[in-house]
Order: sequence, then structure tokens, then C-alpha cells
Amino acid sequence: MNIKKVSELTGVSADTIRYYERIGLIPHIHRSQSGIRHFTDNDIAVLEFVRCFRQAGVSVESLIDYMGLVQEGDHNIEARISILQEELDSMNDRLEELIMARDRLIYKIDNYRKKIVPHEQELFDSKEG
Repeated sequence: MNIKKVSELTGVSADTIRYYERIGLIPHIHRSQSGIRHFTDNDIAVLEFVRCFRQAGVSVESLIDYMGLVQEGDHNIEARISILQEELDSMNDRLEELIMARDRLIYKIDNYRKKIVPHEQELFDSKEG
């Protein structure tokens, strides 16, 4: 499968795929004699993995480290778990911040509904009379 089709399939832009390959985040993609990339099912699976983790907020640097460890073999599973745990901790921190921001918005909306909207309605009601 060529890069255009892989981009359409995965939702990752062709430029991003090229960037990921250039920095070593995804393995080198086999090319034809004319230089066209030909993605295998495994290449696509790796790209999907990377896309999923990037969408979750995992840093490119952490993913490069993690993917490098994967390519080295199973002797470094604890190091991989450590990277994933750090990212999970970071994600949980971001999630807590989002929850706090959401709670502030809920409070603000409720405050408007309880105080300001009734007051505005009183202003309009008094003008009609």
C-alpha cells in the first residue's frame, strides 16, 4: 500500500508519516526502485500504534525511546513499562486538570443560570410593564 492510501486509512497525514520515518519513530519503509514507499500490514499496525499514543498525548521522544526498546527485544520489558507508566502518570495529571477546568465551567454556568439570567429577565419584564 502506498503512502496516500495509508494516510487515508490511518488518518495520519503523509507529511507526518514521512516525519515519523525520518526520526525513526516508525521503522524504515520499503521502497520501490522508483522510491515509492510500500507499507506492509505490520508497518500500518506500527503507525496505528504510534497514532493512538500520540492522540493520547504521549511525547514523540517517549515513543522513540519506547519503539527503540521494542526493537531491541524482550530483555528490556521493565524499561518499556517504566516509559509507559511515566506517560500514564502524565496523562492522569492532564486528566485531573481537565476535570478541574470542567468543574469550574459547570460552576460558572450554574452561577449564570441562578443569578444573572433571572436578573436579566426581571429587566425585560419591567420594561414591558
